[in-house]
Amino acid sequence: MKTKASNEVTLEFPSHSSNEAFARSAAACFVSQMDPTLNELEDIKTSVSEAVTNVIVHAYPDSIGKIVMKLRVYPGNMLELTVKDQGRGIADVDQARVPMFTTGGEERSGMGFTIMESFMDQLSVRSVPGRGTTVTMKKKLMPRIKSTK
Repeated sequence: MKTKASNEVTLEFPSHSSNEAFARSAAACFVSQMDPTLNELEDIKTSVSEAVTNVIVHAYPDSIGKIVMKLRVYPGNMLELTVKDQGRGIADVDQARVPMFTTGGEERSGMGFTIMESFMDQLSVRSVPGRGTTVTMKKKLMPRIKSTK
């Protein structure tokens, strides 16, 4: 039996580069209910930036497509964050996850998945060429001690 999320939000927006900042801010606002540390919040915002930028650059290189970002809070202060597109897809996910590998030209670093993996506790990538990609990230936030004052 799958654990039910205690709260969730789904956002859908076009793959305009200006929406990368929106996605970061929206994720930060939603995650604030979990009382993250500043470091946790920066890790989440950076991971969102990398995932959304990957969609903008790689999934829809010559067009504007749809990005769906879903955030869920699970018991135990667990965050699940999903970024999904219906773009080109990734032919070889294992190769795409190798640090420094990119199909985006010499101005791209090829570090997106590596950064997401280092800032989140878990990263999974599912992709079907021609149909799109779903990136799912999980991070357990440390419980904070509440002041009794």
